[in-house]
Amino acid sequence: MSKKRSAYYVVWQGRVPGIYDSWEACQTQVKGAEGAKYKGFASLAEAEQAFASSPENYIVRKTQNIPNTLNTPNNQNTPNNQNTPIPSPLLPALAVDAACSGNPGVMEFRGVVADTGTEVFRRGPYQAGTNNIGEFLALVLGLAYLKKHNLPWNLYSDSRTALSWLRKGHAETKLACTPVNQELFLMLRKAEQWLHENTWTTAVLKWDTEHWGEIPADFGRK
Repeated sequence: MSKKRSAYYVVWQGRVPGIYDSWEACQTQVKGAEGAKYKGFASLAEAEQAFASSPENYIVRKTQNIPNTLNTPNNQNTPNNQNTPIPSPLLPALAVDAACSGNPGVMEFRGVVADTGTEVFRRGPYQAGTNNIGEFLALVLGLAYLKKHNLPWNLYSDSRTALSWLRKGHAETKLACTPVNQELFLMLRKAEQWLHENTWTTAVLKWDTEHWGEIPADFGRK
């Protein structure tokens, strides 16, 4: 059986650390870079979790004279029974989130400094919006904010949909544009235009709600 090909590549140390979706893009960052550390992963979720952790947890070097622990009582030292450390958020970082009452409904979004909770922007409320639209707009505004202020921070969102839209460079909402929400659609077009006209080195990551709790930008309305 052939080995499953990696779909995403994490560069912990290289020219521009981050997550890349092709070997060619990864190779550009690591080839000739002194002390480069990188590894391929089958899914984006695995890559995001790895990037938020230490490369030493994923890059294994061969060692000699490793003691055989298979006969240890209860297999206490086997990999399946070890307490794998849970990676923490990479700080400093900007965290973004949205809240929507109804679908569609009244929507707003904001960005906060992840390690202090300081709010740096808030937009809304807007009528007849969706949470996905708010999450996407928050991500784009977050990227623009970090670039404008020249902040080498990471950017976190807990929305897989918004992160997917960001990678594609456009929103894939099924919401209809009406006179009530036309301002939101104008903002979407401007956000997409910004993505097409700008580049950035910010690492955009998925917030691990299961292990870290609610994202710091959460509105606390669940």
